[in-house]
Amino acid sequence: MKILVYKRTHQGDPGPDGCFGIHDCMGAVRDRAFDAVIGVGGIGSEAQSQGISGMINWIGVGPHKRDAGKRGPEVTFDHFVYYGKEGPDFRHNAPLLAERMYTKNVRSILDGLTVEEKSEIKSKSCCKFHLA
Repeated sequence: MKILVYKRTHQGDPGPDGCFGIHDCMGAVRDRAFDAVIGVGGIGSEAQSQGISGMINWIGVGPHKRDAGKRGPEVTFDHFVYYGKEGPDFRHNAPLLAERMYTKNVRSILDGLTVEEKSEIKSKSCCKFHLA
C-alpha cells in the first residue's frame, strides 16, 4: 500500500465531507499515485493558530480522482475519517515518522517511507483499522 503523508498548515481542504482538493490545496501532489493519505498538522505558527499542530487530522483510503480544472484532481475516498482539531497526537503514534517530517521540514512523503515508519502508522490504533 502506497501511503502519502503530508503536513497541513490549515483546515478546510479536505473538509469533513472527504473531498481533497476543494480549495486546490496540495495541487499536483493530489495527482501522485497513492492508495491512502494521512494529513498531519505541521508545527508552525499557522498550524498552531488553526488548532491542528502536531496531530493526525484525517485519513483517506481508496482514492477516486476526477479532473476539476485545478492544479490537481479532486480526490474522494472509499473510507474517510476526519479528525480535524480532535486528532490523535502524531508524535505519539508515529514518533520516527514525525521526527523525520518535523526536524527535516519534509512537506510530504510517498515513496520514501521506511519499513519502520510504515509499521508505526499501520500498528497504532488510530490508523491500523484504516490502513491495515
